[in-house]
Amino acid sequence: MTALHPHRHTHKLSPTMAAPKTVTRPPPKRRAADLAYDAIEALLSTMQLEPGSQIVETELADRTGLGRTPVREALMRMVSIGLIVQQPRRGLLVSTIDLADHLDVIQTRRVLEQLIAACAARRATGPQRQAIVRCAEAMVEAAGRGDLNDYMQADRALDLVTHHASHNDSAVKAVVPLIVQCRRFWYAYQHEGEIVEGANAHLELAQGIATGNEAAAIAGAERLMDYLEVFARKIIDK
Repeated sequence: MTALHPHRHTHKLSPTMAAPKTVTRPPPKRRAADLAYDAIEALLSTMQLEPGSQIVETELADRTGLGRTPVREALMRMVSIGLIVQQPRRGLLVSTIDLADHLDVIQTRRVLEQLIAACAARRATGPQRQAIVRCAEAMVEAAGRGDLNDYMQADRALDLVTHHASHNDSAVKAVVPLIVQCRRFWYAYQHEGEIVEGANAHLELAQGIATGNEAAAIAGAERLMDYLEVFARKIIDK
C-alpha cells in the first residue's frame, strides 16, 4: 500500500460541495405475505395455534382475512425456520415446544440481541429512538393493567422498529424464529412469569438504544435475556 506524502496534492471539498449524507432507508412496504406471516406468528405466539396441531390453509386464510397464496407463502417461510413442520400424510403441523432445547434457544438469541441492540443504538434515527421507547412504555403500561394482549402487541411493535433501526438484516432473519419460540414458551407458562419484570427489562433495553450508547443497549439486551433465562429455568427445573 502506497503511503501518502505531505507534498502530494490531495482533493478537498470546495465550499460549494456538500458532504455526502447518510441515506436512511424508508420502512419496507409490507407485502400480503408479510402481513400473513405476522398474523400467523401472533396465533402461534399466543397459543391459539397449539403445538402439534394441524394447519389448514383455508381456515388460516379466513382467520387472517388474507388470501390462500400469501398464507401459503408465510407457512413455507415458517417451515424453513422450524416453526411449522411438514410430515408425510399428516401435512403441516405446528412445531412442539422442546423444553430441553429452550435454553440453547435463549443462549443463541442472547448473542443476536446484543448485536441488534448495538446496531440500533448506533444507527437508529431520532424518530426511531422515540418510537422504540414509546413501544416499551406501552409494554410497561399494559403490564400494569395485566393486559396480556396489549403487552404482546407492544412487544411485537418494539421488535419491528428495533429490527428496522438496526439495519442488520442477517441478524434479524436469524433472531426472528428464536423470538417466536421464546414468545410461545412464555405464553404457555405465563402463570410462572412476572409480566411487570419483563416489561421493565424491555424498557431498559429501549432506553439503552435510545441513548445511542452501545454499551447501555447491550446491557439492556443482557437484562432481557437474563429475565427469559431465569423464567425458563424455573419451568425446566420443575
